[in-house]
Amino acid sequence: MSGRIPQSFIDDLINRSDIVEVIDTRVPLKKAGREYHACCPFHNEKTPSFTVSPTKQFYHCFGCGAHGTVISFLMEYENLDFIEALKELSSSVGMELPQSEGFNPSAPRVDKSVTQSLYDVMARADQFFQQQLRQHPQAPQAVEYLKQRGLSGEIARDYGIGFSPPGWDNLIKALAPTPPKQLLDAGLVIEKEDKGSFYDRFRERIMFPIRDQRGRVIAFGGRILGDGKPKYLNSPETDLFHKGKELYGLFEARQTLKQIEQIIVVEGYMDVVALAQFGVRNVVATLGTAVTEDHLNQLFRTCSEVIFCFDG
Repeated sequence: MSGRIPQSFIDDLINRSDIVEVIDTRVPLKKAGREYHACCPFHNEKTPSFTVSPTKQFYHCFGCGAHGTVISFLMEYENLDFIEALKELSSSVGMELPQSEGFNPSAPRVDKSVTQSLYDVMARADQFFQQQLRQHPQAPQAVEYLKQRGLSGEIARDYGIGFSPPGWDNLIKALAPTPPKQLLDAGLVIEKEDKGSFYDRFRERIMFPIRDQRGRVIAFGGRILGDGKPKYLNSPETDLFHKGKELYGLFEARQTLKQIEQIIVVEGYMDVVALAQFGVRNVVATLGTAVTEDHLNQLFRTCSEVIFCFDG
């Protein structure tokens, strides 16, 4: 893929980018002479061996051997492919990514504007659910449930817990004039069998936003209030969300803990937030699925020790 973008553009992009600034926004760096040091984000260590050189525009870890340019750092740290890393970096420095050589106009492409609109819709839905937990007339029932589970307002805030009120079209109305088809693509509504009409997927549930490694909401999990079925309801697979690749709570763990030596893997959202309430923040959930290779790759990029703690 890299051969399709002119090497001259890649070189110019690297030269225009401030590798220290890019890395420091993700991994706090400390200046040491002409270079910058930090504990490596790609393996577990207590003594900083990760070095960034602004003059060479290069990073190197003397502990695990990870090294490269600002592009390879974004690919590894953000779990991006080469083109995605180029897009993010070029956007940040005001450069326009050139059209790949050998471009085939008939080949299927991902419309960036469509993808971004899905992220925007999910962010608005997240805001709506959190607002409902504070303001909806039936919110006290949801708050009482969280209190009974021993959860504080601080934990609810840290994990962005919300509430989807009863009713068939609360979210549809709140996000208007967003087309229902776009809400369908985001996994937020369900299309009725007679086609052409839609209703909210999540109703009368405690809502848990699922975030990607960059903190963007890509899906939701909902826990029913009361004894209804299903007890837990997840977003369906979408262009943003692939259940076998995501770990609930990983972004929050990284935000709270600068250095993660060990991760505990549990089954569900409530397991994660319940442990967080007791100060155990190095916990993630597999969203009720079997552990996949993608899960393991993410886990061992974050820490060196993984403990599985599933229901018996």
